Amino acid sequence: MDMKKVVAFKVLLVLALTIATTGCKKSSSSKNSSRATGWQINSREGGFQYNTDFKEQETSPGLVFVEGGTFTKGRVQDDVMHDWNNTPNQQHVQSFYMDETEVTNAMYMEYLDWIKRVYPPSDENFRAIYHGALPDTLVWRNRLGYNEVMTENYLRHPGYGEYPVVGVSWIQAVEFANWRSDRVNEYNLEKAGFLKRDAKIVDVNPESTFSTDTYVAAPSLTYGGNEEVINPERGNKRFARTDADGNETNIYATRETGLITPKYRLPTETEWEYAALGLSEIRSYNLYRGRKKYPWDGQYTRNGSRKFRGDQLANFKQGKGDYGGIAGWSDDGADITNAVKSYEPNDFGLYDMAGNVAEWVADVYRPIVDDEFNDFNYYRGNVYTKNAISEDGSVKVVTVDDIVYDTLSNGKIVARNLPGEILQVPVDENETYLRTNFDKSNQINFRDGDRRSSRNFESFNEDDEANGKKDETRKMYNSPKNVISRDSAGNIVREYDKSNNRSSLINDEVRVYKGGSWKDREYWLDPAQRRYFPQDMATDYIGFRCAMSRVGSKSKEKQKKKN
Repeated sequence: MDMKKVVAFKVLLVLALTIATTGCKKSSSSKNSSRATGWQINSREGGFQYNTDFKEQETSPGLVFVEGGTFTKGRVQDDVMHDWNNTPNQQHVQSFYMDETEVTNAMYMEYLDWIKRVYPPSDENFRAIYHGALPDTLVWRNRLGYNEVMTENYLRHPGYGEYPVVGVSWIQAVEFANWRSDRVNEYNLEKAGFLKRDAKIVDVNPESTFSTDTYVAAPSLTYGGNEEVINPERGNKRFARTDADGNETNIYATRETGLITPKYRLPTETEWEYAALGLSEIRSYNLYRGRKKYPWDGQYTRNGSRKFRGDQLANFKQGKGDYGGIAGWSDDGADITNAVKSYEPNDFGLYDMAGNVAEWVADVYRPIVDDEFNDFNYYRGNVYTKNAISEDGSVKVVTVDDIVYDTLSNGKIVARNLPGEILQVPVDENETYLRTNFDKSNQINFRDGDRRSSRNFESFNEDDEANGKKDETRKMYNSPKNVISRDSAGNIVREYDKSNNRSSLINDEVRVYKGGSWKDREYWLDPAQRRYFPQDMATDYIGFRCAMSRVGSKSKEKQKKKN
């Protein structure tokens, strides 16, 4: 064949292959040009601003990743307590993050230090804020036991710094999580150049604080509108743009930047139980279907490996008068709580999901889990709110004069909101009209406590009140209603409910707590076990850990492959 023809043939072949492969490839448009319109994204001259370099959510301080999936929630073994409140049901959980340990005394002391610095208890206006956040150290006292060393030292002494905090009510745990969310986002924005460096220390006062929700909804109102803090001279200009007059706009971080993380919160009961089981490495059919008894493998509480054979795998009460075993060989290493990370983690990397302290979860307690209505991210306790709007159309930010205090059933006063936060109000008909997924703000009683709960209740308290009648015996969960208030002099006034018509200890203010504690027998170490306690009270055996929702991909490994 002629050499020229050979060369021409090769050129045509290469050209044909190039055309063929180009046709199979995706569009080669830049990631900064819109696939919808072709317009440029993140242009300095204007247009849509968006973080096109975002890979995946970074793991926030203290958390570990828990990949979601399906599991059997509840017990499948005999219920010797005859509670019948944890009937097995199949649930699916989205991926989320959870604290690798319980919140420790040192972590909680950092919270108290911040409150004391920003809202000094020496000021009459703020005294209740600090006192309302203090754990109840008197929970250690026992009528026939000497525990004053814990009463005086457990919270503050560095010898207990890495021990789980106790004496914290559910309400206090929620407030800690809210505070933690703001501090982490404040640090992230400061690190990224959207806030003045060290503002979190030198520029904070009662009227000038950082709130994540306020920054998202009205960034110019954070830090009391202090321009020097919220728009530093040498700030992050990546998402800034120029308007028609040459002025810089879009100088604040928005959710589109990917810098603002989801909030720390208490885990739901379903999340906690799923995480405690640690099913990530377990594929055995029986275990997968819900027959795993503890956060670790096997049916026993002692280590079966050759090197550590016989060591206890958790901190719990082993028998009457036996809180740790015989000193030495049989000891579990603790008589009360123990330092976090004293025992091996489960397959998710979570420590003490059985023993040490039981833990608050987000859910309001009900004897049933209504898996017929929902089997995805199950949670009972939704109360939907929205931002309060002022007459001028702006969001209403709480000031010192707007602080609302609640008097709890134990007489303690807690702040319901803090300066710098956006005032929250219940959603109304504007949000619920013609909706099929929710119809009012408070959904706690849905299908278990409201009119739709049972055919056996012809009338409920809500109907009677509408007709000017009050018959508490007709309400499904009519626990005693003790009333506590304060008179004009500030003295506590207690009114005890002595009615004989009460038929339940359950109400909308009791929350689920999970896991066994140093004070519990082995039976309660099963992650499926569930108990409840008033949300405004505390004990020496209930602590908590925080969780955070994951945005984006379900799996970290699949996201890495995609990137």
